Amino acid sequence: MMHAVTVIATRGLTVQFGAERALDELDVTIPSGVTGLVGANGAGKTTLMSIVLGLRPPTSGSIEVLGMDPRSQGHLIRAFVGYAPERNLLPGDMRAVDFVRHLSEVRGLPRDEARNRASDSLWLVGLGEERFRAIGSLSTGQRQRVKLAQAIAADPRLVLLDEPTDGLDPVQRDEMLALIRQINDEFGIDVVLSSHVLEEVERVCDSIVALDAGRLVASGPLQDLIAGDEGIEVELVDIADRPGSIDQVVAALSARGLSIARDGSVITVVGPDADAVADATRDAVADAGARLGRMSSRRRTLEDLFMEGS
Repeated sequence: MMHAVTVIATRGLTVQFGAERALDELDVTIPSGVTGLVGANGAGKTTLMSIVLGLRPPTSGSIEVLGMDPRSQGHLIRAFVGYAPERNLLPGDMRAVDFVRHLSEVRGLPRDEARNRASDSLWLVGLGEERFRAIGSLSTGQRQRVKLAQAIAADPRLVLLDEPTDGLDPVQRDEMLALIRQINDEFGIDVVLSSHVLEEVERVCDSIVALDAGRLVASGPLQDLIAGDEGIEVELVDIADRPGSIDQVVAALSARGLSIARDGSVITVVGPDADAVADATRDAVADAGARLGRMSSRRRTLEDLFMEGS
């Protein structure tokens, strides 16, 4: 559940690499809950995470993380923030439980507590039976779970997860997304989930920050951002003795003030009321003598948001 507390806030945050601007005067506020940091590869997601952790200074602008400045308080922030990187940097010859325990000690936990937390977190992510195995002997999905376990073992206030479903099959991906939702719902740990897979973000996130080439495309509560007109997608069949019938359908719906997008024989019809849109479409198809192949409802998605912002 999302709260009003601000976890991360930036003002004019800019990162310049030579002639390339990785982040371009970013003004964003990330609240408690699960926030999706979305955008294509190269959008600036990993750069933003490195600044949050105090590992890279911005060129200009300001940022606060949990009320602290990463430029001067990075060591404190890293004690309260867990991080699971995208790349597989895990030591293959180290047992999973030893690896998670070691990183918990690095974050300041006493040895005995770190040992207990390591075991508990590995059980939580479904690796209780495998916790004594060498990381190199684990599958891709299991290694992703090890990265999640080490990120949450020291009881952080916030975790940053960089492409946590990368390399997973559909079942593993569903399980990982359920775990991410669980650590916020049950343990109150705020999550920033970096992903280029928009459908995943829609499934688990309360809010989003959408980036494109370092620029902010949109940010805010997910449901507010994708709220809007409703529509349907229709596939029509042009009948030989009724040439141009699809064109007639499009013209009739446009004349009624509905928004139309056409891709061959498939048209998307959008208006303020889904039932009215469906009724108008059926009438237009019947009047034109066209044949209806299929008709399905279509809701606004994050992909629509990106298309509008590009």
